[in-house]
Amino acid sequence: MDFDYTPEQIQLRREVRDFAAAEIAPHVRAWDDAQTFPAEVIKKLGGLGYLGAIFPEEYGGAGLGYVEYSIIIEELSRVDGSVGIIVAAHTSLCSNHIAKAGTKEQKQKYLTKLATGEWLGCWSLTEPEAGSDAAGTRTTAVAEGDEWVVNGSKTFTTNAHYADVCVAMAVTDRTAARHGVSAFVFEKGMPGFRPGKKEDKLGLRASDTGEVLFNNCRLPGAQLLGKQGEGFVDSLRILDGGRVSIAALSIGMAQGAYDAALKYSKLRKQFGRPISEFQAIQHKLVDMAMRIDASRLLTYRAARMIDAGKRVTRESAMAKLFASEAAVWIAGEAVQIHGGYGFTKDYPVEKFYRDVKLCTIGEGTSEIQRLVIARELLK
Repeated sequence: MDFDYTPEQIQLRREVRDFAAAEIAPHVRAWDDAQTFPAEVIKKLGGLGYLGAIFPEEYGGAGLGYVEYSIIIEELSRVDGSVGIIVAAHTSLCSNHIAKAGTKEQKQKYLTKLATGEWLGCWSLTEPEAGSDAAGTRTTAVAEGDEWVVNGSKTFTTNAHYADVCVAMAVTDRTAARHGVSAFVFEKGMPGFRPGKKEDKLGLRASDTGEVLFNNCRLPGAQLLGKQGEGFVDSLRILDGGRVSIAALSIGMAQGAYDAALKYSKLRKQFGRPISEFQAIQHKLVDMAMRIDASRLLTYRAARMIDAGKRVTRESAMAKLFASEAAVWIAGEAVQIHGGYGFTKDYPVEKFYRDVKLCTIGEGTSEIQRLVIARELLK
């Protein structure tokens, strides 16, 4: 077993870290306060090849693997989880669904622009009454001649108001249960397709989350993504990779919170000496560092397995579950180490504390991850 990063991966981490420090860090507070979507930075990330990290060069991608992609998400999220989740939703959900299930023509039309950042993508599965029960989808797509007529709504869609391309699921055969849901590709400006309400969120406020609405939206038959009736099944495969994304997002924010707490503990003095010299603080830092390392090992194991073409349902769920819950705990301890200052916006741990909670909810709640893992263990 090899736990070392390659020289190329180490260099990639350094490059993303430098970019985040120069282009993201100075704006984090302002973006969060004003809920400003960092469109210019996302374009720059596309130009650097980070939005197409996991896709073949023939479609505009960088031809890298999930390990490298996880490094990108981790380092962006270490500075601002909002940027990390924008990239994650675009890459591992929307673009990856097209890469995995699309025809050559669909990949040429959409993936080439998504991978380079010319277009931004979103992925819509969740509905007001179909969250953990994704099979309870109510959005419908009815065949009329050579077209599909789509009606319904989706919620909690990352990048909803800024996406040029949306991959969304709709019921095409109510009698076929999980094999009656199909995936479709929508383009901005299509009649009957538009974003709806923008959510006012607790955290990750610079990322856009909103509704996606379909009102008699007519789609050419060529917009069907993958086989008819297999959209939900394909979505489960996409979520395996998406959960690695959320695990990497969790690690990044946990690392950012830990770094801030470690720095603060060396500067803050009580009783005439830095609080880092107190055993109670040292124990907190140790437990935080240990959980980050364990999260990273679980996550990069799953990433390596994806790169090796292996099935990762259990491993990705374990990584996502452990890393997200560890990150919430770590952010809480970071606030505690800061004391009263941790409850103010003058220090970064307050934002990490708000942002990281989403990681235990998105791409399947912690409760759903435990069900997934249990099912895999009991096979």
